[in-house]
Amino acid sequence: MSSSLQLVFCGTPAFAVLTLERLAQAGFSVQLVVTQPDRPKGRGMELAASPVKESALKLGLPIVQPGKIKNNEEFHGQLTSCNPDAIIVVGYGRIVPQWMLDLPRLGNINLHASLLPKYRGAAPIQWAIANGENASGVTTMRIDAGLDTGDILLQQEEPIALHDTSETLAPRLAAIGAELMLETLKRLQAGTIQPRKQDDSRATLAPILTKEDGRIDFRRSASQIFNRMRGFQPWPGAFTMFRGRNLHIWNADVRPQSSPSAQGLQEHGPQLPRPGEIRLENSNLVIGCGEQSLLFPLEVQPEGKKRMPVRDFVHGYRPESGEMLG
Repeated sequence: MSSSLQLVFCGTPAFAVLTLERLAQAGFSVQLVVTQPDRPKGRGMELAASPVKESALKLGLPIVQPGKIKNNEEFHGQLTSCNPDAIIVVGYGRIVPQWMLDLPRLGNINLHASLLPKYRGAAPIQWAIANGENASGVTTMRIDAGLDTGDILLQQEEPIALHDTSETLAPRLAAIGAELMLETLKRLQAGTIQPRKQDDSRATLAPILTKEDGRIDFRRSASQIFNRMRGFQPWPGAFTMFRGRNLHIWNADVRPQSSPSAQGLQEHGPQLPRPGEIRLENSNLVIGCGEQSLLFPLEVQPEGKKRMPVRDFVHGYRPESGEMLG
């Protein structure tokens, strides 16, 4: 059945690669792969292909990399000549213009890394973890003119583990999303999917990340800081200032006021550390946070240095109890 569908695939990041590969493996006819132009990368700023382009080359699929698509007559002609039954969009990075929406009979089908209408926008994986969700998932939907507002086709939930980061969750969502896309196309072709309107009143936004999102506000609780640290890996991470220079915190533990560690601190002083205040516990670092909570860094990275265990940081930089971060 699948071999009769003609597809155009639009995607750019690593998250999209498995969907492209599974479509090709399942026998769908991918007429064209559309991806972003090569970009400068690394210290040498040499042009680098997107992960989707690299995959398409290995699969021997035709590739186009238009800089703009809305009023691009050449690109318009290329897609029209493909006569696609559906256009598959996974993290392409461009707003799909109306002429593309109108082109295929089955529509433009998007794989989105959240359980819509929750976390509409560019960074759903990161914000779901940063906000402390215990589950996420993937949605296939038919794109319309809005921002992730189209009709839902299929969804599948995926748990978020306590120590998941965006780097560990994304590959799992990519894998289940690829299979969900296959199921979506097969059921669309068979006419067994009933699209569902989204409940806009339940929508939340997941805007593109900025560097400032990674700046730690120690007035937040340790749990909130911990969740943002997990969600914002690898970029912008979670960082603060120590002695006038950046200090990234890559891994940490969270302990409440009632924990033995907190009680031990109180035995050596009249009160818990203030938000942003450092205390030393043997060779470990303790940071006061909001809601009388404590953050125990496990792995840090001083500016200009490699990541290191917090014990190495304590021995090398000799922070003192009472010093402030931020």
